[in-house]
Amino acid sequence: MLKLPPQPILAFLFGALAVLGFAPFYFFPATIIALTGILYLWAKAPSAKVCLKLGFQFGLGLYIVGIYWIYISLHDFGGMPWWFAGFCTFCLCALMALFPALVGYFSKRLTFLSISAPVLWGLSDWMRSWIFTGFPWLTIGYSQTPYSPLAGYMPMIGVYGVSTITVGIAGCISIWLTNKQQALNQRCQRNMMSAVTLLFAIGGLLTVVPWTSPQGEPFTASLIQGNIPQDIKWSPDSAENTMRRYVAMTKESQADLIVLPETALPVIASQLDPAIKDALETHAIENNSNVIVGMVDYDISTKEYFNSAFSLGKAPTQTYSKNHLVPFGEFIPLKSMLGWIYRDWLNIPLSGLSRGGTKQKSMLLNNQKIAVNICYEDVFGEEIIQQLPEATVLVNISNDAWYGQSYAADQHMQFSQARALETGRMVLRSTNTGATAMINQHGYVLAHAPHDVTTTLNVTAQGYQGTTPYVYWGNWPFIIISLGILIGILTKRAKQR
Repeated sequence: MLKLPPQPILAFLFGALAVLGFAPFYFFPATIIALTGILYLWAKAPSAKVCLKLGFQFGLGLYIVGIYWIYISLHDFGGMPWWFAGFCTFCLCALMALFPALVGYFSKRLTFLSISAPVLWGLSDWMRSWIFTGFPWLTIGYSQTPYSPLAGYMPMIGVYGVSTITVGIAGCISIWLTNKQQALNQRCQRNMMSAVTLLFAIGGLLTVVPWTSPQGEPFTASLIQGNIPQDIKWSPDSAENTMRRYVAMTKESQADLIVLPETALPVIASQLDPAIKDALETHAIENNSNVIVGMVDYDISTKEYFNSAFSLGKAPTQTYSKNHLVPFGEFIPLKSMLGWIYRDWLNIPLSGLSRGGTKQKSMLLNNQKIAVNICYEDVFGEEIIQQLPEATVLVNISNDAWYGQSYAADQHMQFSQARALETGRMVLRSTNTGATAMINQHGYVLAHAPHDVTTTLNVTAQGYQGTTPYVYWGNWPFIIISLGILIGILTKRAKQR
């Protein structure tokens, strides 16, 4: 008989296995299998304390394997010593691992494991989206995007609701396995598998619901990938060559909309060489088109810097400034306490940015209302919908060169795929080194540029109008239902005492 590893190691391996459900692998059954494994271990565990430890081991496996690329940004590009970069990366993974650990602990305490664990896991994924300014990477719901039938729930209840359903399915399977091993309650086994079948079937049916409809005529777009190495991107000696490259690539395009990446032009917008601006603007006007370009903006009245996107061309110039900033990357949290990290250990430019407003309008370009978001912002679905339902197209400009040739860029693109599903809109992504892509309203990548090459992805896109339930309600249905279930569990548990 095959001897299994000790439970802590097994839990760690289950966590590592779960990563296969996320991009670039997209093998969504792996995450369900991994969750089934940890829930089975929790069900067999003798106490909540044991579940806490097993959940922590699962979390370590999930995050060490899933976000190892944090080390690359800190060491390779941030200049942090290898040992300190490794320590900081491990600390982040350990902090994130506390969430599944606490899910295991409280699920066991509540006794109704198959119900409490899915609800608590979904809520823990949601909490990670705002606590400490938010880091919802590897939220379980993304593992089902876009190929799983469960992705059909995304336009209704968003990614955190899909997290709950995914863990719920794993919970049903783990109960089936537990009862099968004990040869008890065949009716319970049938009910669990019927629930799994029903959840998949409903999700599959929801994928064909036309939540939105085309708006206006199709338009052409050029998504420019400059492939500027991160270690020279902000070098004054390379800035002129970088801007020349982007101007040349822009002039090669005849598209209705030309999109350049985040901070494509490494200069303060007010200090941009007029010849560069005129070259971009003149080409767009002559071509009856518009350009979206990323630059740093400076407000002379408030003396604040912003990570911004500007439109140039046929339409009047419009601006969007990034609102949700990356902690330690774009601003220093608890600066009085942690500022020494930047002074002594890190070399990251633009670490003192300010937030743009929360009520910024979409850009009206080429008869389409373009909702621009910058880099990390498309991780937060509840923020993306603030420009909807007015916006007809989502545009994400990013620079994931910070993470080298890891799968961080692919994971980031999977967030955009989830946003497309939640909103029923196409997403256009223009990035420095990848993943530059066009995603349709069902979350599928229709065109994808190769990574780490200088290229332009030319596509034909379509705007969409309409309101999905998620656009209308946001995360509130998920939150209210989840809290209602927890109150019900607590009430029933109190009555049993």
